[in-house]
Amino acid sequence: MTNRFLGVRRAVTAAGSVALLGLVAGCGSSDGTSSAPRTESGTATSSATGAPTGTSGVPTDPVSNSLTPSAPPASASATRCHTSELSASVGRNNPGAGQENFPVVLTNESHRTCTLYGYPGTAFVDASGKQLGPDPERSAGKPETVKLAPGGSAWAGLSFSNPEISEAATATPAALLVTPPDEEDPLKVTWKGGPVPVSGDESSVRLIPFSPGTGA
Repeated sequence: MTNRFLGVRRAVTAAGSVALLGLVAGCGSSDGTSSAPRTESGTATSSATGAPTGTSGVPTDPVSNSLTPSAPPASASATRCHTSELSASVGRNNPGAGQENFPVVLTNESHRTCTLYGYPGTAFVDASGKQLGPDPERSAGKPETVKLAPGGSAWAGLSFSNPEISEAATATPAALLVTPPDEEDPLKVTWKGGPVPVSGDESSVRLIPFSPGTGA
């Protein structure tokens, strides 16, 4: 897993200021709580309008802060995993080169084989459900269709600069909301990874798309 995270960071450095990931995050509602976005092949959209949304709930241009993957193969769309068939977890941090790197893992709890394609929707939230920090960004990694047999897992890498090094303002989330691609309902995972950057320089949280396994 370390090599893959390092590969993403090197690609980012070589690309200069190219916008990375449009991490699909829960958009903020008018009362300040986070609502789960619909994720279509990893693109965050409002479940009401289908338009991409940002933290404020206002539609945003997905090209401005993300690289939108191509549409999933028809077979993946037909066999995609539904939220009700999955469980979510966050694996052990694998830090390196000033980065904190966590695998976000989805496991197939159903009795059928299903597929994941693209990026998960994610959002850090506090105990009241309010989103913490800006919408995450997506890496330029090429998504692949991951087939999950019953009991099988896939992971998407979540990373951010160590706040002690970047000096970004931080908050400690109560949970991470994880929405499977093309689904509307999130899975809630207790966050045990400590403070995360929420504002200031180097406050972006980034994702790489799903790969087979747990990222361990």
